[in-house]
Amino acid sequence: MFSRRFVLLAGVLVALNLTLWFAAPGLALRKAIVRQLFGPSMVRAQVHLKSGEDWNLDRGVITKVSSTQLTLREFDGRSQQIPLSGTTKVIRRGQRLPVSALARRWHVVVLWPPIGAAQEVDVERIPQTAAAVAPSGG
Repeated sequence: MFSRRFVLLAGVLVALNLTLWFAAPGLALRKAIVRQLFGPSMVRAQVHLKSGEDWNLDRGVITKVSSTQLTLREFDGRSQQIPLSGTTKVIRRGQRLPVSALARRWHVVVLWPPIGAAQEVDVERIPQTAAAVAPSGG
């Protein structure tokens, strides 16, 4: 006959195995898909939320910038004009910068609604020559 300890151990191992069998691959797959779709290789995306809101995500290099608009050159060569406003957040390494800090040749990801100004500009990289004149924070 099996001892009580053996049965308990077997039950725990079966439960652990089932948990890992169903949970881990599902979680890993979701993270991998999100990383692949929205990670560094993403050029642009349109997202539709359950609430009915639509959002655009665009990644590229700033070719022209003013206080009301920025123009991105995306990886595939497309040029995208995106409205800016005083409420647009510009973030670099967790630090908030003024919209006026944006400059040509900066690599950015922009979150913006189809109608209206960008909500957030995430600065991914500033070229070395531009970094010398970039603001330190704000």
